[in-house]
Amino acid sequence: MAFPGRHALEDPSHSHIPSSYAPLLDSANETSDRQGRRRRASVVALPLMAVLLVVALFSVVALVTNGNKPTPMVSTPPESQQPENMIPPRRGEAEGVSLKSFRPLLGAPKYSWTNKLLAWQKTGFHFQPKKNWMNGPVFYKGWYHFFYQYNPYGAVWGNIAWGHAVSRDLIHWRHLPMAMVPDDWYDINGVWTGSATILEDGRLVMLYTGSTNESVQVQNLAYPADPSDPLLVDWVKYPGNPVLVPPPGIGSKDFRDPTTAWLTPQGKWRFIIGSKLNKTGISLVYDTKDFKTYELLNGLLHSVPGTGMWECVDIFPVSKIVENGLDTGTTGRK
Repeated sequence: MAFPGRHALEDPSHSHIPSSYAPLLDSANETSDRQGRRRRASVVALPLMAVLLVVALFSVVALVTNGNKPTPMVSTPPESQQPENMIPPRRGEAEGVSLKSFRPLLGAPKYSWTNKLLAWQKTGFHFQPKKNWMNGPVFYKGWYHFFYQYNPYGAVWGNIAWGHAVSRDLIHWRHLPMAMVPDDWYDINGVWTGSATILEDGRLVMLYTGSTNESVQVQNLAYPADPSDPLLVDWVKYPGNPVLVPPPGIGSKDFRDPTTAWLTPQGKWRFIIGSKLNKTGISLVYDTKDFKTYELLNGLLHSVPGTGMWECVDIFPVSKIVENGLDTGTTGRK
């Protein structure tokens, strides 16, 4: 009997009735179909497992075989080993080396800088060399002499020699031959920073740091070959160099940059050299009468913990009457 508003329930055995659902199977048919599906799955799974097993076996064999073979060597084209493609010696961007002349990564592309492109950057007033790396003038017989650290072979730090230029007005400069080059065991790794001192009789002497063939920092003496030459073109290194070596307790690479000497009331010439003890920057003080023999004064002129190696130490006159700064300092009283 049919309920109003509802469809009558039909006997599921009436297969002729259209339906979107598959008809239910009786228990006998269901068991037979399930067994058939199992047989078909077994037939498909067995070949698939065999294929996977073969692939796994080949993979193991390949790994064992390759593990016993030497790694093939890949030859490097000769052109990639040329000096221009190698990392140049450097002290780093922090030392002032321009990225225009230094390529920090091996094989990095060259910059397409040209002289015409960079001409506007050339100084119009301050001195600079014709090319390559450079790094305090002295007035002698009517000429300002500018000696500077210079690499004649490239615009990076290294091969340090002393360039030389002269001027009467500090504006127009005349380039002269290099004053000193690294050509002896006591400065073969570089003619480093030094200072000139004009003696009481008008003669000029130079003290400079040399890096030896074992990279030990020593102090050397040089003087003009012809003191009467106002241009000081030719220089002679003292045959007894080095005149100073690192004192006991100072590292062999922590002893450099002598200052200009000043005459003391005792008639001795006194100067300072920068150094360090562990991580404490220090300044050593020496006295000399002839710039060939030296006396290390007791104690330290100054030291500051945690500042590391002191380079290019210098001294300046300070006021004895103001509270702070130089005589011309803007932060202290005039």
